Amino acid sequence: MQFLQDLLEKVLYHGRWLLAPLYFGLLLTLVMVVVKFGQEFWHIAAHLEFITMTAPALTLAVLEMVDLLLVANLVMMIIFSGYENFVSKIGEAQGHEDRPEWMGTIDYSGLKLKIIGSIVAISSIQLLKYFIEFKIEDWKKVGWMIGLHMTFVISGLLFALMERISHGPKPSPAKEAAPKH
Repeated sequence: MQFLQDLLEKVLYHGRWLLAPLYFGLLLTLVMVVVKFGQEFWHIAAHLEFITMTAPALTLAVLEMVDLLLVANLVMMIIFSGYENFVSKIGEAQGHEDRPEWMGTIDYSGLKLKIIGSIVAISSIQLLKYFIEFKIEDWKKVGWMIGLHMTFVISGLLFALMERISHGPKPSPAKEAAPKH
């Protein structure tokens, strides 16, 4: 019986590698985001459209690129954190001077909070873009967009509250450094 248990545990442990192709797929979606960013930039810069654009139109174009950048950052964070938390440490990054400080330090709970925070930021940009283009006849759509955005905000706050309750408050650096009497 011990042999079967050991075999099952070994298979389960090595089964984590089934996630690796999924992270590679996310890397390929990151390529798509980069291409879309390039298209947006090329559309504005190469045709010198920014010269004749109104300020709100240019703001919308820039917000679109910022939105794509936030999505790209989110995908990268999920790839690094997810891979290191669930598959294997990234040996190439160990000790490398360009290794992001957060890499390897974000656990699953922290990743969830960063994802919901990114979703709120992306939703905020989408809402801002819509307000810049606002048309009076779209009141129902505005209501739905605000409602959806507030759902993301409240979800983020509830995630953060649940994390704080389950892990307790983190001591502030000032309190840690203060001498105890």
